[in-house]
Amino acid sequence: MARYRVTASAQADIIGILAHTEAHFGEAARLRYERLIATAIRDIAGDPTRPGTLDREELGPNARTWHLRASRERARTEAGVVRRPRHLLLFRIEADGLVVIGRVLHDAMELDRHLPTERGWLS
Repeated sequence: MARYRVTASAQADIIGILAHTEAHFGEAARLRYERLIATAIRDIAGDPTRPGTLDREELGPNARTWHLRASRERARTEAGVVRRPRHLLLFRIEADGLVVIGRVLHDAMELDRHLPTERGWLS
């Protein structure tokens, strides 16, 4: 079974993203985006070095990113799919294989300015 942990920073990101999505695009859109985020987390937890992840050593040891668009089709529902997801997961892989989701950020952000605030996240 895939092991992962979502940091408090990433949880806050997800809450904010989903609130914004519902406020601007409605409940159905929020539900699609929520499913997309959950699918993306499961995807990288199951195979954190899968094709499509990017090594981001400039952000710290074992840091990687995964754009939500790579999980789009696996998150498809009867209600449709998120057409243009704009977020990515910033995560790292610990020595024991645990995947730590540090942030969920808009793809236009400068990642190094939005690193997780949890002490030791990239240590």
